Amino acid sequence: MSVLAAASETYRVLTLSIGLAAAVVVAILLAMLLAYIARIQRSVEGLLETAGQVGANTENIPRLQATAPVLAEIVDEAVVQDGYMNALTDGFGGGSSEAGGRTVDSERGSGRPAEVTP
Repeated sequence: MSVLAAASETYRVLTLSIGLAAAVVVAILLAMLLAYIARIQRSVEGLLETAGQVGANTENIPRLQATAPVLAEIVDEAVVQDGYMNALTDGFGGGSSEAGGRTVDSERGSGRPAEVTP
């Protein structure tokens, strides 16, 4: 029985050693998993903060899109006003109807700049 008892004791120690090694490996893997999860959480928090800032910026996009047509109207009106001012100053101080190398095409009546005249 002593040989059988020694073999049984050896198997028991071997089984306990394998179980202990497996438990240590699982504990190490769990610790690594928790570290990776904490790192992912920090990244997500940073992304959420940035997403809030991007969201705040994108709320202005409709206003910016509405700006272009208004600017075009302002340019059109400025050209018309330039034509009026040129018409008012014709004959004063030897000035001409040119302003900045442009003349207003009064025949079209659109107020848009005519061809550039030297």
